[in-house]
Amino acid sequence: MSSPLPEVTDQLNSPSFLLPVEDTNFLLRDEMRAARFALEYSKADLLLRDWGVRSTIIVFGSARVPSPERMESWKQAAVQPSDAERQKMERQLGWYEAAREFGRIASERGGAKAPRDRWRDNVIATGGGPGIMEAANRGAYEAHAPTIGFNITLPHEQLPNRYTTPELTFRFHYFAMRKMHLAMRANALVVFPGGFGTMDELFELLTLRQTGKAPSIPIVMFDRRYWQRLLNLEVLLEESMISPDDLQLFDYADSAEDIWRILIERGLRTS
Repeated sequence: MSSPLPEVTDQLNSPSFLLPVEDTNFLLRDEMRAARFALEYSKADLLLRDWGVRSTIIVFGSARVPSPERMESWKQAAVQPSDAERQKMERQLGWYEAAREFGRIASERGGAKAPRDRWRDNVIATGGGPGIMEAANRGAYEAHAPTIGFNITLPHEQLPNRYTTPELTFRFHYFAMRKMHLAMRANALVVFPGGFGTMDELFELLTLRQTGKAPSIPIVMFDRRYWQRLLNLEVLLEESMISPDDLQLFDYADSAEDIWRILIERGLRTS
């Protein structure tokens, strides 16, 4: 009589028996960072290709800018803001509406709605969060065009806004990989008022343009008064930290139509 087969339950249940792609604890080891980095690149790249996204228009700006819905809720609040606070919120709401209008204009005129040989160009892409990002995605959504959200995992979780195309709503762990995806397909960059994150992204793209590491794409900063109050770039020129030509890497605009006009004048490809 033959002896029974040995019990293999322990072996089957051991993490070592899992395929590497099934073993989350293994993939999250520090030594696997390079593999995770490659996966973050490949997942977004392949899904964007599946959707035929060939190029984008990137919109940066503050997550803190209020939407019309947030403004309305504040108006109904028991404690009303001061006149100065109300004026600031109304000015920022104007930024939101301009980003929303630009998202619609770019989506209707830039090719996102009309793929050629399955490829879409100038698809609105943002960091995927609230504020200006939501506004630009919202304008594209209202134009019935696909629109991209490149979200980032943060200690206080960032939720995607409701207007990004679900299949084009991504989440990254690494800021560097997120920035790469924001930059690598960009036909243009539009920067609305924002804080540290917006300035980080703006100067990343300006540096790539200045050093010739990125193609010559138009860069437009919305609300001249805001940016010139915030950044006295003439100081860099006076101190010979930049060349005069570096100040020609970007333009200012004060309306959504102005943004689109400048992009076209600066050579934005729409077909």
